[in-house]
Amino acid sequence: MTDSPDFIDLDDALVDLDRERRCGFSEVVYGEGKTVEAIRRIALAQLERGIDVFATRVSSEKAAALLSEFQTLYPNAYYNEIARTFRVPKPTSNDELTSPNDAATPIFRGKVAILTAGTSDLPVAEEARETALWTGADVVLVQDVGVAGPKRLIAKLPLFVDADAIVVCAGMEGALPSVVGGYVSAPIVAVPTSVGYGAAFGGVAATLGMLNSCASNVTVVNIDAGFKGGYVAGLIAKRVADAARRAFERGQNATR
Repeated sequence: MTDSPDFIDLDDALVDLDRERRCGFSEVVYGEGKTVEAIRRIALAQLERGIDVFATRVSSEKAAALLSEFQTLYPNAYYNEIARTFRVPKPTSNDELTSPNDAATPIFRGKVAILTAGTSDLPVAEEARETALWTGADVVLVQDVGVAGPKRLIAKLPLFVDADAIVVCAGMEGALPSVVGGYVSAPIVAVPTSVGYGAAFGGVAATLGMLNSCASNVTVVNIDAGFKGGYVAGLIAKRVADAARRAFERGQNATR
């Protein structure tokens, strides 16, 4: 086994220890196709170095085995069965909640909204929600506001109009991101889902509809890629939060 400042060699996996510095967030474990033992070893390697563990596409059977081990040492480890995500947050000390120089310094977080066209889109939306939470964003989930009942979207608008980034999960014809785009100034990450009848082609129809959106603030990720939608939205929210923090610190320094 070879160690390096940038990665650790577990023989069947090279765990990237430098990902957060380069890319904003630490490495995420893609659980599908990995054994429980492989996920366990990667997770332990991350935790030993103070890195949050976040794994996607983890089956309930694998999660049960992982939780039985990790919750003994890390009681905050949890599994979201709908999202199929497994997470072990690193312990947070009181010192991390405030600035070392000023105990009154607020915590800055961006806001991410996750919208679903229907409740059938919830598994993808939950993956996006868990991912955005892992990035440190404040997250609001708004369900079942598809275009078949447009008044529902308008009624829920106050919940997400101030979001820094919005993830919209929709199947069928994939129209919801375009409609949302006409009401907000935030970037929208559209996630096509594989929900729909035959002509939906497993999410292809929704993908094409989203790619052809008339709303200029809509961008599109892959079919059922809730993780990717939540990650991109989390990055946007993090940049907003970092900018707000820098502005606050400049203001504080100017008054001293």
